[in-house]
Amino acid sequence: MKGWQAERLPYNGPVTLLAIETSCDETAVAVLRGNELLASEVASQTEHEAYGGVVPEVASRNHLVHAPRLLESAVKKAGVALSAIDAFAATSGPGLASSLMIGASMAKGLALGFAKPYLAINHLEGHLLSPFFTGDFEISPNVSLVVSGGHTLLVEVRALDDYRILGRTVDDAAGEAFDKVAKMLGLGYPGGPEIERHALSGDPKRFDFPRSMLESGDHNFSFSGLKTSVRYQLAKLPAISDETRDDLCASFQRAVVEVLVKKTMRAARECRVKLVTVSGGVSCNAELGREMVEACQRAGFELRLAARELCTDNAAMIAFAASLRLEAGFASELSQEIDPNLALV
Repeated sequence: MKGWQAERLPYNGPVTLLAIETSCDETAVAVLRGNELLASEVASQTEHEAYGGVVPEVASRNHLVHAPRLLESAVKKAGVALSAIDAFAATSGPGLASSLMIGASMAKGLALGFAKPYLAINHLEGHLLSPFFTGDFEISPNVSLVVSGGHTLLVEVRALDDYRILGRTVDDAAGEAFDKVAKMLGLGYPGGPEIERHALSGDPKRFDFPRSMLESGDHNFSFSGLKTSVRYQLAKLPAISDETRDDLCASFQRAVVEVLVKKTMRAARECRVKLVTVSGGVSCNAELGREMVEACQRAGFELRLAARELCTDNAAMIAFAASLRLEAGFASELSQEIDPNLALV
């Protein structure tokens, strides 16, 4: 495992681990003991809605305000003292540099101060493993769709730290496309929930938007052309009634979901796995969930969707990934730097 140091685990009972997540605009702290989540605190930053997107300087200033408060709240809720924590973890990338630095610095300081192990966790691995944050935490081989505002990935998961990237977006991530189309339509930020809400009243067959790269012969995605197609369609319309807006939302959403589902099914068949997992913020989309359930049933795959509270950015998934890493006997160097462009593999 590159960047990891082997350590003997001196623990006789369940390990208590505290994790901090500050990769973007959510500040989060969680405390995990064995398989039990003792506390999971999240502070969302609504200020970014006025800008139509995340402003890094605003996000980092808010992390400085929220992180100490959430740390105190989490340990109080968990009923443990900081000195009783066995290891500290933080997201080290990918994400906004100024945001990542705050969570990582805090976790490193705690690890150094209490002479405990530190674990630098990949945000994408947190999402990737989050569907297994139930039961015995056993990671089974699967094909995973990680779909969020910043990432759209298909990954073959063989075991912890044994991953193969099957495909990724070549331009916009699916969630990014939702945000940009919502902005075109004068809807709020983040765009995913807004488009989903309006799509409920819309006709998904009214506009025939492209299913980019659906027949590309690989497992990559592209959503920039779909976004542009919506813009061209808007230019052709003399006026946008509420009905037309809802139809645009429904048609756009249907195009995104169809591509995500069909590409995931093809990848699962190619890898000959029995299990498909889905995680990331866009996995909260109800239509995506329904279509994925039906597609997996038809194809004979088991499906695991990450719990809704683990889909958006949170520290619980970071704590979970860190606990698996620690159990495998690995910890990070305190000198390990954040990496805004950190790759999963």
